[in-house]
Amino acid sequence: MAHFANREDALKIEREMSWDDRAVPQTMYQFLSNVAQNHGSRPAFSYQMFSGPNDPAETLTWSQFYGQALQAANLFRSLGVGEEDVVAYILPNCNETAVTLVGGMIAGIANPINPLLEAEQISAILRETNAKIVVTLRAFPKTDVAQKVAEAVKHAPNVRTVLEVDLLRYLTGLKKLIVPLIRPKNPQSKHNYVDMLDFNAALQAQPADRLTFEDSKGDRVAAYFHTGGTTGMPKVAQHKYSGMVYNGWVGHTLLFTEQDNIMCPLPLFHVFACHVIVMSMIASGAHGIFPTPAGYRGDGVFDNFWKLIERWKVSFIITVPTALSALMQRPVDADVSSVQTAFSGSAPLPVELYRRFEDATGVEIIEGYGLTEATCLVSCNPLDGEKRIGSVGIPFPYTTVKILNHTPDGPVECATDEVGEICIDNPGVFVGSTYTESDKNHDLFHHDRYLRTGDLGRIDAEGYIWITGRAKDLIIRGGHNIDPAEIEEALAGHEAVAFVGAIGQPDKHSGELPCAYVELVAGASVDEEELRAYCKRHIHERAAIPKYVEILPELPKTAVGKVFKPDLRKLAITRIYNAELEESGQSARVSEVIEDKKRGLVAILDKSGDVDEEAIEQLLGQFVRPWEWSE
Repeated sequence: MAHFANREDALKIEREMSWDDRAVPQTMYQFLSNVAQNHGSRPAFSYQMFSGPNDPAETLTWSQFYGQALQAANLFRSLGVGEEDVVAYILPNCNETAVTLVGGMIAGIANPINPLLEAEQISAILRETNAKIVVTLRAFPKTDVAQKVAEAVKHAPNVRTVLEVDLLRYLTGLKKLIVPLIRPKNPQSKHNYVDMLDFNAALQAQPADRLTFEDSKGDRVAAYFHTGGTTGMPKVAQHKYSGMVYNGWVGHTLLFTEQDNIMCPLPLFHVFACHVIVMSMIASGAHGIFPTPAGYRGDGVFDNFWKLIERWKVSFIITVPTALSALMQRPVDADVSSVQTAFSGSAPLPVELYRRFEDATGVEIIEGYGLTEATCLVSCNPLDGEKRIGSVGIPFPYTTVKILNHTPDGPVECATDEVGEICIDNPGVFVGSTYTESDKNHDLFHHDRYLRTGDLGRIDAEGYIWITGRAKDLIIRGGHNIDPAEIEEALAGHEAVAFVGAIGQPDKHSGELPCAYVELVAGASVDEEELRAYCKRHIHERAAIPKYVEILPELPKTAVGKVFKPDLRKLAITRIYNAELEESGQSARVSEVIEDKKRGLVAILDKSGDVDEEAIEQLLGQFVRPWEWSE
């Protein structure tokens, strides 16, 4: 691996040659062929259905994975998929998920979809991407994925074939005998508008030693990933071979070798697992371990985590702050001496959590930064250099990061340590065509080159990037901008606090007032009054002190551990509007808050008894956030 201690080391790699002159694969087939040729007998993917350190596991070598990915690509082509056709998958983690991802990108365009989404959202993504094939679960106990996908496919007329993966093959003993008796009825079987096939059976009918079609001529769009961040309605980003290969090249050049065993309990519908990890595995020949269908969310994963580290002799842990917080509430009860590095992304890492992990394991955490719109990787704290806690590190080679402020006269670059919008250019940025919907690409770039991330941040004198918040998350109190990160960082310093989400709650006088929702460390005891007092002592800007603090059993989070702020905003809107209605003697109440594409969050009011509609219109008209009557 190349030495990576500071920004100069990254620039030194760039000066060796331009990215275009790098001898890297041009297509996914070439990329995969290289690892099969160089590391064919080494382990590639290991998967456990259950989390126990002695539970059965299936390991595919790189030769075996190569063969199955080719079979999948050949299967998809035989079902009518061309280079511009979409293979969507709605699957939990399993070896078939990785095979579908890579095989789908060789044959056409792979479209991973979060299986935790509701049927309506899944259907909307299938329509947006014009998916022709869907790979999903056969009905299985304790999951409703098959049922949701069946409903979604009804409203996705372009879908012609559904391929089912049966998790039964991973079971042994009594479980294998019981599941067929309690398995839910297959929801797809009653419909005849799509062809239903068994994925693994169909796979075996295809050759594993060659493609039955000509590979792509060069770079092209090969994946669609929907955004699953903190801003609500998903958008679909386009990813090209070149961006994925860049992620793999970065991983192999700076992070992994074929000797690494990587523990990755992250979902294989998200760029962190698919591009940062799987592409780096392909580039390096490293071995990835994926425990349970639900990854970190799987039964017993946190309780067994350290023993799994010992079992697989893990050298590299892939994690997110929510997972680290859960792990630090459990003893390190196994030999973890094989671990050399832990990489954390997706959300800022509280300083105290960083220190607790290092004290417990002796391992430094590397914080990194990436985003779906850039095919992921942007920066990380250097393996060989100083890890600045709270920073997301130094830009990778061939990545340019600028801090720009939008002004009436155009974008202006910020000075060192001045906060502005983080804007990036690298081989993963698809300039002008980031999203499938062209309207969403308007105003997305500065100087027709730098992707506007929507993240606020600064770059210090040594080139380290510091994220300070989200531009669209700013709390605007009477025209005064408040960065929610200031509130979150302050409250996160309380020993009883695990996670914080700060938002602006509606206010009829100031537009918004800061409020905070808190999740406590397991077993901790503190009340809202004490937390408010703590804020007054630790938040220096008076206007930023939250007017309301509420402790929730668990904050809503995305699949990769980010606090999901739209749900917190819905809670705040409901609370404020209902309190106003009750105080004024009105019987109407907010029944739900929905997200409208054009208006944002909209409160829906139910009429209960006699209501004075004119009075309510005047009352709620004092707030900026829209509302309407339920039908």
